[in-house]
Amino acid sequence: MKYVDGFVMVVPEENMPAYRKMAKMGEKTWKKYGALEYFECAGDDLTPEMPGITFPKMTKAKAGETVIFSFIVFKSRAHRDEVNAKVMQDPLMNDPKNKDMQMPFDMNRMAYGGFKVIVGG
Repeated sequence: MKYVDGFVMVVPEENMPAYRKMAKMGEKTWKKYGALEYFECAGDDLTPEMPGITFPKMTKAKAGETVIFSFIVFKSRAHRDEVNAKVMQDPLMNDPKNKDMQMPFDMNRMAYGGFKVIVGG
């Protein structure tokens, strides 16, 4: 059964180039170790005409911030655990020059979780 790691965060618009660069590195690294698919999506139509809470409200996005929805697809939860362990050991992830690298978003405003696919895939 496929498994997905999902993330929602806000990125200041001035940090989007740095975020894209980091996301491309992430895509390359996760796929190198076997992730099936890797997506980084910037909010576009975030005020739909339907009931419920919107992503900007949920994330408390401010003017000048972009809501990011990203997800990585794996074969299973066990596969996710294997891939993530390899990613965390990758030399790029452990490069000393990245040790004090400032994230282009506020990690305290990021949500993350693992999800079992129940329909599709």
